Amino acid sequence: MQLFFQHLINALQWGSFYALIALGYSMVYGILMLFNFAHGDIFMVGAYIGFGVATALAALAALSALALPNWVILVLTILIAMYLTSFVGMLVERIGYRPLREAPRASAAITGLMIGIILETGNLAILGAQRIRFPSLIKTQVYDIGGVVVTNKKIMIVVVSLVLMLALNEFIKRTRWGMAMRAMAFDYVVIPLMGVPLNTIASLTFALGSALAAAAGILFAVAYPVLDPYIGITYGWKAFVAAILGGRGSVKGACLAGFLLGFIEIFVGAYLSSSLRDLIAYSIILLILVFRPHGFFGEPHSAKLRL
Repeated sequence: MQLFFQHLINALQWGSFYALIALGYSMVYGILMLFNFAHGDIFMVGAYIGFGVATALAALAALSALALPNWVILVLTILIAMYLTSFVGMLVERIGYRPLREAPRASAAITGLMIGIILETGNLAILGAQRIRFPSLIKTQVYDIGGVVVTNKKIMIVVVSLVLMLALNEFIKRTRWGMAMRAMAFDYVVIPLMGVPLNTIASLTFALGSALAAAAGILFAVAYPVLDPYIGITYGWKAFVAAILGGRGSVKGACLAGFLLGFIEIFVGAYLSSSLRDLIAYSIILLILVFRPHGFFGEPHSAKLRL
């Protein structure tokens, strides 16, 4: 039983990464009916921006008389990186997707893949191929709770992820901009005719998704502090699968599917074999989609819109 709860804690942390990244995929697809295949690389860019911000803040604190605690530096790093990465997302939407809004969906999909390659190779050109170690801002503290080992980093990652997910859900439900996003997802054609600015909603959607991806990137770097220019490929594609499984435009669906994918991967690797992790995980997801082709919370009519 202790081993089960240990794996459960690990699965919560792993699922937090997938869920935060999946939210960006889900929102863009739900509102604009396109797949932002560059989103995984925005997750990577957010992690690298967080590295730059954390390094600069730590150096500034060391040079100045103001001694900032490391947890303050981490909080500032997350907030500043989310803010800066949101502009990266808006730039991707403005340059890459907006000119192709009325083009065939395949053109937009290929554009997303090309943008992702540009972000990866741009990173390589600027920083080189070597891996970068993220600054250690929080000293690891280990808690033994009834034989279950939990670290302060794992607790922080899960709590921060859940807070961001709840904040996004409240924003979409209770604000005017959130209402506009929900309306746009309901009817992409008619709602702009009623005065809702399509370009503004599109930029806002990309900004929110990119900010959450940046938060996921920094939390990932806190848990696994070695950054690689290609980390966005594997985790981005898996989060994309979670977004599809959750259902078009569903915040709770993306979160649920992200955690489910994390649980499956951790428990399969723990009780069976790590080599079978992806095989079993995606076989289960395929089986679910056979019986629920629109995902957990997707609507049947969504498949007929602009495809």
